[in-house]
Amino acid sequence: MSDDATTTPFLIDAGGDAGTDPRAFAGGAAELEAAGFDGIFAAETKHDPFVSLTAAAMRTERVSLMTGIAVAFARNPMTVAETANDLQLVSGGRFILGLGSQIKPHIERRFSMPWSAPAPRMREFIAAVRAIWTSWETGEKLAFEGEHYRHTLMSPFFSPGPNPFGPPPIWIAAVGERMTETAGAVADGVLAHSFTTERYLREVTRPALARGAASAGREPSEVGISVPAFVAIGETDEELARAIRATKAQIAFYGSTPAYLPVLELHGWAEVHETLHAASRRGEWKQMGELVDDEMLAAFAAVGSPTEVAAQLRGRFSGIATRLSFSASYPIRPELQTALLAALRASV
Repeated sequence: MSDDATTTPFLIDAGGDAGTDPRAFAGGAAELEAAGFDGIFAAETKHDPFVSLTAAAMRTERVSLMTGIAVAFARNPMTVAETANDLQLVSGGRFILGLGSQIKPHIERRFSMPWSAPAPRMREFIAAVRAIWTSWETGEKLAFEGEHYRHTLMSPFFSPGPNPFGPPPIWIAAVGERMTETAGAVADGVLAHSFTTERYLREVTRPALARGAASAGREPSEVGISVPAFVAIGETDEELARAIRATKAQIAFYGSTPAYLPVLELHGWAEVHETLHAASRRGEWKQMGELVDDEMLAAFAAVGSPTEVAAQLRGRFSGIATRLSFSASYPIRPELQTALLAALRASV
């Protein structure tokens, strides 16, 4: 955490471009650290996030480095435990393991891996990873036996031993209540989806997190909340208009997906989902953004100049988020990103 972050109600993270290869990602990470961000995410889309963050660890000294996210069910607990342990070592204790379940078609058809009820499986996955880390830390026999995973062999030849920086924190990506409850019970934090609103966070996410924490005898305050907030930002009318069009298109894309229907239902926009979903099935992607009106845009995104966007983000997420990042489906000029960061850092 930087000294400037003491005036900010949340840590401010930056997400690297998902299409950037690990070499360019490392250079970008150094620039983001110099700009004053507290952490950097690497997503699993076109490249392996662990590789990108390993490269970034070699070029940075202060920022936390998080997978946002790595697909848990595309792997097994042993491979994740080993890779995360190594990244924690390479980064000097700055790594955060962010895991997500992905959705059934990707797990079965892209990764050729088994699918089952994601929340219980994620709970067991994390328990297995921590059991492996404990075995390495203490030298105790590895004896994890669950419904989905069984790890009972760990000879000294294969154990890296204790990590001098301790095990990395584990955060879980969650939208629905069951996965959020799981995060509250077993994780160090929850990674909210960018397709969320302040109301959904207050009325659905936080209560589910609290229920999960209570079930494990924990305080909700022990579990962090990371929010990747939509921002439509610009300094000229033309620049802002482009940002708004792109943001509406991204909201429409997510809004057409049944998995995110609960967010729209909370706001009384279930019919909008039905319209968007039908349009997506017809392949009318370019027209879908026009179905997102200004009221919906304002609910999902902070809109305006850097100063205006910073004020909206503070107002919405102070007291909710412990980490905040910016989500945009269009290129934000570095000068705008720097101005937004400075506005968020400013004392209130």
